[in-house]
Amino acid sequence: MNFRIRRRRIFEGKAKVLFEGPEPGTLVQYFKDDASANNDQKRGVIRGKGVLNNRISEYLMTRLGEIGVPTHFMKRLNMREQLVRQVEIIPVKVVVRNVVAGSLSKRMGIPEGTVLPRSIVEFYFNKDELGNPMVSDEHITAFGWASPQEIDEIMALALRVNDYLSGLFLGIGLRLVDFKLQFGRLWDNDELRIILADEISPDNCRLWDVKTNEKMDKDRFRCDLGRVEEAYQEVARRLGIMPEAASLKPESEK
Repeated sequence: MNFRIRRRRIFEGKAKVLFEGPEPGTLVQYFKDDASANNDQKRGVIRGKGVLNNRISEYLMTRLGEIGVPTHFMKRLNMREQLVRQVEIIPVKVVVRNVVAGSLSKRMGIPEGTVLPRSIVEFYFNKDELGNPMVSDEHITAFGWASPQEIDEIMALALRVNDYLSGLFLGIGLRLVDFKLQFGRLWDNDELRIILADEISPDNCRLWDVKTNEKMDKDRFRCDLGRVEEAYQEVARRLGIMPEAASLKPESEK
């Protein structure tokens, strides 16, 4: 069923499009091959990325749901689309860091690859036109983006996700260096819940090979390292969910 033709477009981001879902309170999340980096200053296309991210995010969201982490994921519809619950997105990106990399290395002058003594959780205002500035708990509560109780719940969920995914990726020879999460609010039986939204994929996770430290994520695109498609495919292969090669073709080539 092609929801892009039959359903109303709700929102289009850099990597995904959200369409009206088949039932009230649902959305169809479509994964694009488009890629961007450096606060949208660099743009391109990673062939087959949408297919792979759809499968990878489905797998990881399902595993997290099985251990009791509430998520917006409902089911995968086809190779590029999944059905999700409609939530009120909290405009804060939550970054969990286990190893120094990226902006943390630049800000603190610490060599990339330095293992942190404990996981660090950072908050960023989700506003691309402002460069997604880092914010504190004080900013979040003062501007009404989330309450202190919600921040505590988000922190607890983020660290729980980190603990689980770190072990899962380590089991397939990958180190979870850092990753970005997004949370939303959902009314469930007259109870307001905080749940995990967006996606979890090599687009928003830094994944390094345990033995070689080879980058297996969007940093290959961001830093012009080449073999971007192969890195995404390798992550899917190690997770045991590599789709058929034919499914990776852009729709214009099918």
